[in-house]
Amino acid sequence: MMDILMYLFETYIQSEAELLVDQDELSEELLRAGFHQDDIYKSLEWLEKLAALQETEHTPYVNHSAITSMRIYTDKEMLRMDTACRGFLLYLEQIDVLNTDTREMVIDRVMELDTQEFVLDDLKWIILMVLFNAPGNEAAYDQVEELLYGAEDEVIH
Repeated sequence: MMDILMYLFETYIQSEAELLVDQDELSEELLRAGFHQDDIYKSLEWLEKLAALQETEHTPYVNHSAITSMRIYTDKEMLRMDTACRGFLLYLEQIDVLNTDTREMVIDRVMELDTQEFVLDDLKWIILMVLFNAPGNEAAYDQVEELLYGAEDEVIH
């Protein structure tokens, strides 16, 4: 499922190419690219739910917590996201890339993935997709994009 999401994001969304409106045409395109029908359906549904997070007047993630409060993960969340993933989310909050709303959107989208394996690189892609979809987070999106694409270019002394 992550492969399809990354393929769609890189091919259509991030490159600002016109996304095919007809889901049947998009499904055919993904089938020709070698993806399985069940995974295609689940990925498209996942993307629809991501878009729906922005279409509601009510933001379900606003919890009006104190700035000093700490997010406690459920057992299921800890099984899906290892210590490195949770630590990375905390780091992004500390440097103001994520706020409580976008963090919760990321966790929601991670928990909706239909995959057994989930690693830090997958989390970075999910964060990028959420920030791209969340209005007003352009600077945060640029920072995460730099983390994904810019790390290879850096020389460590």
